[in-house]
Amino acid sequence: MKLVLLGPPGAGKGTQSIELSREYKIPHISTGDILRESVKRGAPLGLKAKSYMDKGALVPDEVVTGIVVERLKEPDAKSGYILDGFPRTLVQAEDLDEALKKIGSGIDMVVYFETSDKIAIERLSGRRVCRSCGFNYHVKNIPPKKEGVCDKCNGALFQRPDDKEETVIKRLKVYEDQTKPLVDFYAKKGILEKVSGDLGVEDLFKVLSKIFADAKLR
Repeated sequence: MKLVLLGPPGAGKGTQSIELSREYKIPHISTGDILRESVKRGAPLGLKAKSYMDKGALVPDEVVTGIVVERLKEPDAKSGYILDGFPRTLVQAEDLDEALKKIGSGIDMVVYFETSDKIAIERLSGRRVCRSCGFNYHVKNIPPKKEGVCDKCNGALFQRPDDKEETVIKRLKVYEDQTKPLVDFYAKKGILEKVSGDLGVEDLFKVLSKIFADAKLR
């Protein structure tokens, strides 16, 4: 089962990716994680990406796509994977398609998490992160036992600048502009499914499981 999960920040893609990865025993591949890992390992494409990151510039689409495709060639991704956070643009989607064709592969399904701005803003602006271990909390959904303190390591919790409400609103607008062409691209290919990102974690997981079962994806 080779999946792409699309959706705005706060749609719940990361949470569902972890659950689906556990259930279907396929790797959850987050672009941010593999980009950092490629840089850390000193891989040629990772070093190329670092040269842009060090200057505060965006990493070009072809470099990001190259790093993703390298990861998809690894043994644990042979029977399937979940791509979370990639592709972000139409150019990346087209490049990914071409790269997968060259290795005799392709995406089975793209799931778009349609999420209201209200829910996305509530989820993201309520997020708190531990400065020490990086564990995520939410002031309403996953509160720590003691306010402002991590349950796991007693580290201090903070709100990332990206999660402040005014920034979240801007991020959602950027995502909307970038994603519409992607949704149309995959719809035309006949592999797009839409679900409600407003659903709770368990309800959304049930919806996804049924979609995959109906499509005979395992």
